Amino acid sequence: MNIRMIAQILGRVLLIMAALLLLPFVTGLVYAENILPFAVTIALTAAVGGALLLLRPRSREIYAREGFAAVGLSWLSMSLLGALPFVLSGDIPNFIDAFFETASGFTTTGASILNNVEGLSRAGLFWRSFTHWIGGMGVLVFLMAVMPMSGERSMHIMRAEVPGPTVGKLVPRAKETARILYLIYTGFTVIETVLLMCGGMSFYEALLHAFATAGTGGFSTRNASIAAFNSVYIETVIGVFLVLFGTNFNLFYLILIGRVREALRSEELHRYLEIIALCTALIVLGTHRLYGVAQSLRHGFFIVMSTISTAGFCTQDYTRWPAWLQTMIVMLMFIGGCAGSTGGGLKLSRVMLLIRTAAADVGRVISPRRVNRVQMDGRRVTAETTGAVYSYTALVMLLLLFCTAVISLDGFDFTTNFTAALSCVSNVGPGLGLVGPSGNFSIFSPLSKLVMAFTMLFGRLEIYAMLILFIPSAWKRR
Repeated sequence: MNIRMIAQILGRVLLIMAALLLLPFVTGLVYAENILPFAVTIALTAAVGGALLLLRPRSREIYAREGFAAVGLSWLSMSLLGALPFVLSGDIPNFIDAFFETASGFTTTGASILNNVEGLSRAGLFWRSFTHWIGGMGVLVFLMAVMPMSGERSMHIMRAEVPGPTVGKLVPRAKETARILYLIYTGFTVIETVLLMCGGMSFYEALLHAFATAGTGGFSTRNASIAAFNSVYIETVIGVFLVLFGTNFNLFYLILIGRVREALRSEELHRYLEIIALCTALIVLGTHRLYGVAQSLRHGFFIVMSTISTAGFCTQDYTRWPAWLQTMIVMLMFIGGCAGSTGGGLKLSRVMLLIRTAAADVGRVISPRRVNRVQMDGRRVTAETTGAVYSYTALVMLLLLFCTAVISLDGFDFTTNFTAALSCVSNVGPGLGLVGPSGNFSIFSPLSKLVMAFTMLFGRLEIYAMLILFIPSAWKRR
């Protein structure tokens, strides 16, 4: 393990984080609030980052394990240091609670321990939502876009941080790929901010909700989330952008360079849009007597998009809906968005591969001599890829069971425990039961909050980048 090179990467990440902390610092100045908590955090983060940069590596090569370890350590460090402004300002006095909230922000989970969101300082609210934007595309992808990295080996970092079963380069150089991804990401954020302002939001609230939408995180500036605005326009704008941010960003690049037909042939995109349409129709069917058809369509589309994109914004308390609709919502939480999007969950492409691989296996049992190939977008999927999907899914299920078992020690009902754990694994936010849209995660013990915070990190980094930190053999020299 090239520990000094990992330290170099971590140092750069912390320096970037210190620079990003200047934005909530300036927000505090604008609103005449206490900026000392952010000043102290900026100084400490920059000092630690600068000290790590002093460790000069003999080799600047980054292999798979260095890439995964660097990503895991970076996200853990950001979550720990990012919690300090909340603690120092008194917005969230308890460090475990602040760590939970910050990890939830960076991982774009949106689960919260706050009972009064509107009681936070303006700078604290800005930082809370800004963590969504930073974590949505990934801070190390940002690092690759703006700073020189060590050659093509830096692709290992992108594979460790960008969610999905496979990660490819849009252009020959990984650095240019990262830059293209961030330009698209930033462009969508700016457009959404402007559109939300046209709907009556202030610049401050429009920007923070755009951050939360872009990262598909779901932190709002209001206790009642999006329902507080009671605006069909605002819900439509956010819902449409959730569709976009839940889509594979590679498709947007193909559209930008004129390869529209190739982008529109994506099978994952087709299934994604079909699931949205079907689930919205089912909610209309199940709730039209409660709201009327028009309102059911309004709430159905928004809740479906908020759930499948794993944003977790709320306009209605769906725990009051029929049980079969709640089951459908849990399934959407598990599936999540497309590979290469900012959404969480297992990813739709993995679910498609699992189904097609299972169908091929059944076909081989029925007709042993028949050749059953698994394909996606007209291309054959290798046995290595399908095997990796099976392994990852098994690890997700084990993580889900472990988290559920630990938080069950607090004595709450199974629905609350299971959906809280699923929310953390899939980076969704609200669950069912006591952690539904009208509840939050403040009810859990400090141990459960720590376990759930780490579960969020495992889920966002798709397990391996965090798992390698706890495997002693991975840290041995070659």
